[in-house]
Order: sequence, then structure tokens, then C-alpha cells
Amino acid sequence: MGARPGRKHRKTEAADLNLTNESYVIFIDTKNATERYYKATTGWVKVSTRGRKFKATAEQVLNHVLPALAGVKPNVSIRVEHHERPKRQA
Repeated sequence: MGARPGRKHRKTEAADLNLTNESYVIFIDTKNATERYYKATTGWVKVSTRGRKFKATAEQVLNHVLPALAGVKPNVSIRVEHHERPKRQA
């Protein structure tokens, strides 16, 4: 059995996307602030509401993200954006 005519196979679509950590930006929104986390070449970076940048370990990122995802912290929400980066020329 193949894919339906006129439809792209889901595995093909996913294979075309860059799904590495570097292609996502995580936003943690509170009532008065938004923090952002992204993966740089040297590791994770936290950008504060004021725009200050701090190095962060993967564990620190999880420690901030998981309580919001679990609903333990009221008035805190998570947004994740996917950003395609241009493929490197060989």
C-alpha cells in the first residue's frame, strides 16, 4: 500500500524539515514578562525580558519549561516556534 494520490507522505515531509534543537525557540510567557530560550552552537542561551543573555544548561532549560507544561505554575504559558535555517552548501 502506498500513499494516497496527490498527498505527500508524512515521513517525506518530516525528512525535509530541520528538527534539531537549533531550529526551535522556546518562549515562556508570564503576565508581565517573556523569556526566550534557544540553542546556539555553544549551548543553550536564555534571553531575559530586558534582553540580557545568559548561558544555560539543558537541565536549567527543562527546570523552567516543565513546570509550565505541567500546569504547576499559574499564569505561565509556553510557546515554541520552529525556524528553518538555510541548508549549508557542501
